Amino acid sequence: MTEQTKKEAMTIDDYILQHIDEEGDYLHALYRDTHLKLLYPRMASGHLQGRMLKMFVRMIRPRQVLEIGTYSGYSALCMAEGLPEGGVLHTIEINDEQEEFTRPWLEGSPYGDKIRFYIGDALQLVPALDLKFDLVFIDGDKRKYLDYYEMVLPRLSEGGYILADNTLWDGHVLEEHPHASDLQTLRIKEFNEVVARDRRVEKVILPLRDGLTIIRKK
Repeated sequence: MTEQTKKEAMTIDDYILQHIDEEGDYLHALYRDTHLKLLYPRMASGHLQGRMLKMFVRMIRPRQVLEIGTYSGYSALCMAEGLPEGGVLHTIEINDEQEEFTRPWLEGSPYGDKIRFYIGDALQLVPALDLKFDLVFIDGDKRKYLDYYEMVLPRLSEGGYILADNTLWDGHVLEEHPHASDLQTLRIKEFNEVVARDRRVEKVILPLRDGLTIIRKK
């Protein structure tokens, strides 16, 4: 393959990944294992979003971070990597069948001492934690995004941030009349509309992967 052919074959995504920090061997192995052993491996954050999550944590310097939706643990490890000394990440996964895969990856990582991993419903577990969070990453059940949002906003420190993943939902948010049974699209659209009107926060949507909404509490 000539240099010209290589350039033509390269996508924008390829170019970006070649010009940002590497994900590291541990995360690369986790990403590969996720694709080999789990259903829906596309749910894992991956290299680009992972480096962005780490960068957000570096910039915000949160003491307490909440993640709703752990899945394989990729995003949790990226955020834990960026935590300052004394920072803690609380990550919650509702699917108890996920624990056997995810817990060893979290606890065996260089950041295991910064991570608290819970199995259960975030809507029940978060109030019981009785904590104030500086950063919240919402990547759980899309049908409950608005419930998560209303739950965490009062528990967010002043000037704290919420990152909500998948808020463009593969373009389905553009559908004027989603099918009544498509609750995920309906609830994501509802979440986006509520956040857009909410004067308690500042907000912006990045067209990263499947959409990432950045929300700052005033």
